[in-house]
This record gives sequence, C-alpha cells and structure tokens, in this order.
Amino acid sequence: MRSFWVYILASAPGGTLYIGVTNDLVRRIFEHREGTVPGFTRKYQIKLLVYFEQYDTAAAAIQREKNIKHWPREWKIDLIVSKNPTWRDLYGEIVQ
Repeated sequence: MRSFWVYILASAPGGTLYIGVTNDLVRRIFEHREGTVPGFTRKYQIKLLVYFEQYDTAAAAIQREKNIKHWPREWKIDLIVSKNPTWRDLYGEIVQ
C-alpha cells in the first residue's frame, strides 16, 4: 500500500515554515536538506523536519496540506508543538 505524507519544515525553532506533500518522505526531505531543488526552502535554508503526518490517499494528503497552508501561523506552531514541543529535527527518525 502506498503512503502519502504532509510535512512541515522549519529554518530553526520558531523560524520560517514550509508545508509540503510527498509520496516519498525520506527522499523529499533529503532533497530539501541538500538543496538539490531550487526554490523557497533552498533560498531560506529551511531544512529541519519538525512535523509529519501519513495518509492513505494523495487526495487526503493534498487537502490536508492546503488546509494547513491556510491556517494562521499560530495554529501551525501549535500543531508542531503538540507533537514536537522541542522542535527537534525528526529526519533521523524517518531514515532507518
């Protein structure tokens, strides 16, 4: 069964946020961390994986990403802190 992921990256604890969706979380976060794809995350050095959620369908993941993107910043921070209060980099937990 295929999985889809919604994730949040941060430049630093409480820093600039980026919300994305992917079908390969490890690969996509690696791309952000290495800066292999030009864009917002490379420009602003947004590399810390601070939050992620798994979905069974692309449609569900995309809808959740859109919803979170429209939230106020405070709600996004509350979401991160609810599962990752210290804003630790979760990349090591997904690369196993």
